[in-house]
Amino acid sequence: MNLLDVTHLSISFGGLKAVDDFNIQIKKGELYGLIGPNGAGKTTVFNLLTGVYKPDAGSIVLDGTNITGRRTVEINKAGIARTFQNIRLFKELSVRDNVKAGLHNHYRYSTVAGILRLPSYQKKEKAMDEKTMELLKVFGLEGVSEVKASNLPYGQQRKLEIARALATEPKLLLLDEPAAGMNPNETQELMETIRFVRDHFDMTILLIEHDMKLVSGICEELTVLNFGQVLRQGPTSDVLNDPEVVKAYLGE
Repeated sequence: MNLLDVTHLSISFGGLKAVDDFNIQIKKGELYGLIGPNGAGKTTVFNLLTGVYKPDAGSIVLDGTNITGRRTVEINKAGIARTFQNIRLFKELSVRDNVKAGLHNHYRYSTVAGILRLPSYQKKEKAMDEKTMELLKVFGLEGVSEVKASNLPYGQQRKLEIARALATEPKLLLLDEPAAGMNPNETQELMETIRFVRDHFDMTILLIEHDMKLVSGICEELTVLNFGQVLRQGPTSDVLNDPEVVKAYLGE
């Protein structure tokens, strides 16, 4: 069963078609890759899926619900979370508070309860603290929970961003170039982390990535974008060996 069903998605900027008639279907539990040369429209697709941009045409259906044109907050609550190519943490907050920020979709209390520290507030704060530590343990970050996010090594900042996204309890996790800036050892560890997230959380993942070793190592299906249009879709090994895909990347 498809978790995400995108049909005929298009958007133009100043007369230029950034994404043109984009279609993709992603099954529940799938680890799917979106690849293509620089400027192909990959991040624009992510921005359309998350409500940063509103499409000129087409539809986005998540788990049977049409979310086309909804606001970013509404789409996040519907079940899509994302990370960014350039890490966007609350750098002055602690590791723990970064994850807690993602939990507020599901833990609510009134302003009065918060100001007066009523039992309802204390109960929900305790539950949030427990959930936060559970997530941090999954990523091996429990020992640095009180460290300021900006003081973490790069690889741990990436893990923290994924943990914060998972705190919103998404159905679909979008990862925008998660291996950007990583060395080979960090990339290998990231591959293992992404696999673990998919299996441990029963998560569906769509990722943009330029590191073909990572893509071929974890993605089951691929879509290749070129100049805003789908060039090829299918099983990873078939797509990566397609002459047209090789040509798009090498420019030959």
